[in-house]
Amino acid sequence: MMPNAIAYLMLLIWPAVCLVLFRTQKVERAIIWSILGGYLLLPPLAEFNLPLVPAMDKVSIPNLSVLAILIFAPKYKVRLLPEGRLARILIALFIFGAIPTVLTNSEPILFEVLSDADPILFLVDALPGQSIRDIGSVLIGQVLTIVPFLVARQFLSSDNGLREILLALMVGAIAYSVPSLIEIRLSPQMNVWVYGFFQHSFEQTMRAGGYRPIVFLPHGLWLAIFVCTAAMAAAALARTKSNAGRWKGVLWTVYLVLFLIACKSAASIVYGLLLVPFVYFAPRRWLIWLSVVFALVAVTYPMLRNIGAIPTDAIVAKVAEFNPNRAQSLGYRFNNETQLLVRAAEKPAFGWSGWGRSLVRDSEDGEILTIPDGRWILVFGSFGWLGYIAEFGLLALPLLLLGAYAIRNHNAVLSPYLGAVALVLGITLMDMLLNATLTPFTWLTAGAVLGYAERLNSRQAAKPRHALRSTPVMSRHRTRTQQSLL
Repeated sequence: MMPNAIAYLMLLIWPAVCLVLFRTQKVERAIIWSILGGYLLLPPLAEFNLPLVPAMDKVSIPNLSVLAILIFAPKYKVRLLPEGRLARILIALFIFGAIPTVLTNSEPILFEVLSDADPILFLVDALPGQSIRDIGSVLIGQVLTIVPFLVARQFLSSDNGLREILLALMVGAIAYSVPSLIEIRLSPQMNVWVYGFFQHSFEQTMRAGGYRPIVFLPHGLWLAIFVCTAAMAAAALARTKSNAGRWKGVLWTVYLVLFLIACKSAASIVYGLLLVPFVYFAPRRWLIWLSVVFALVAVTYPMLRNIGAIPTDAIVAKVAEFNPNRAQSLGYRFNNETQLLVRAAEKPAFGWSGWGRSLVRDSEDGEILTIPDGRWILVFGSFGWLGYIAEFGLLALPLLLLGAYAIRNHNAVLSPYLGAVALVLGITLMDMLLNATLTPFTWLTAGAVLGYAERLNSRQAAKPRHALRSTPVMSRHRTRTQQSLL
C-alpha cells in the first residue's frame, strides 16, 4: 500500500509546526522537539522526490526547517562549525567525501541471464550508475544529515540544553507508550490507521507469542532502543530531584523499564536492565568512563571485523550454550556481514554509493541475497573507509574529547546531566554495531556533548597554568560552582 494523503500533508505542514515551536518555546526546546517530534510522528518511507535534491522525508524536512529558521531569524547568531580542527576535518570528510564516491560509481550494475535456447544474454534488470549531476544531491543530503549535530553543538551544549535532551527523551517515550501499548495488545496498526500503509515486515513484529510495537518508526528495534535511552534519561533526572520529586522520577523510570520489557527486544532490554540502575546509582564520572569504552568498542569493532580479528564462530558457539535461537540469529548476522565485507572490499576506499549497490545480489535476477543490519556495514559498503571514518569519527569524537578532559581534570565540576547524555550516545553507538539505529536524535546528542567538551577545553586553555596553584581554596570552590551552572 502507498502512503495516503495524510502522510504527505504531515510532511508538508511540519515546517509550520517547527516555526510555531520556535515562536512559543525557548530555542533549546524548539530545536529538540522539531527534530524529535518529526522522528516520532511523521510517516516513515513517505517522501517527496524532487529533481537534483535528496528525498524530503521525516528526517530531512525537520532538519532543513530547523536550519532555515535559525539562519534567517535575526535573533540567532548561528556558528555551525566546531572549534576543534579534528572535528572540522571529519565534517569536511563526511560532506565532501561523497564526491569521490559518486565519481567512482558511474558504471551501472547489470543483471543478465543466458537463454537456454540461444546463446544470447538477456538484460533482466540494472542498478543505475551515478553521474556528476548526482553530486549536488548527495552533498545536500550529507549536509542535512548532520544539521542536528551542528546546531546542538551551539545551542544545546549548556547545562540547560543537556537537561532538555533528557527531559525530551523521557516525555517523548511516556507519550509514545500510549499508542505502543495499544499495538502490543491489538498488533502494530498505528501507521496503517493513520498513514494508510505498513512500513516493514509484519512477521518481524511478532515476538514471544505477542507483538512488539513499531508505531511510526522504521522498525520495532528503533522503538526499543529509544525507550531504553528514555529510561536512562528518567533515571538521570530522578537522581537530581529532591525527595518528593525523586520518588516521582523513580516511578516514571520503573514505568519506562516495564514499557521497555514489553517492547520484546532482547538487546535493548539487556542494555536497559544494566544501565538504568548504573545511571541512577553510579558516580556520574563513571558514566563518562563507560561511554568512552562504548565509543572505543564501536569504532574499533568494524576495523577488527574487517581484518578478520573477531572470533565470530567462537562467539556464536558461546551464545548457543545459553540461547540456541539467539545464537542462530547472531550467526546469520555474522554470515551476512562476511558477504557484505567481501562486496565492500571491491571498492574499499569510497564504497559503492547508494541505491543498494553495496548489497550482494543474484547475478541473474538481481534478488538481494544479504540483509545488512549494523549501521557500520551499511556505511562501509556505501562510502568505504573514508565515509566510515568520517561518520563514526564524528559520533565518537565528543565522547573521546570528554573522556580526555575528565582524565586531565579529576576535580572539575561537570553538569549533573552530562554523564547520562554521554552514556545515551555511547549505548546508541554500541547498538549501531547490531542495527542501523542512527537517528537525528543521535546526531543531536553527539553535537551537544561535543559543544560541552569544547567549552571545557576552551576554559582550560584560557586559564593560566599557575591559576590553580595561586587561587585560594574558597575562591577555587566558587569558580567550580560557577562552572557547573554554565
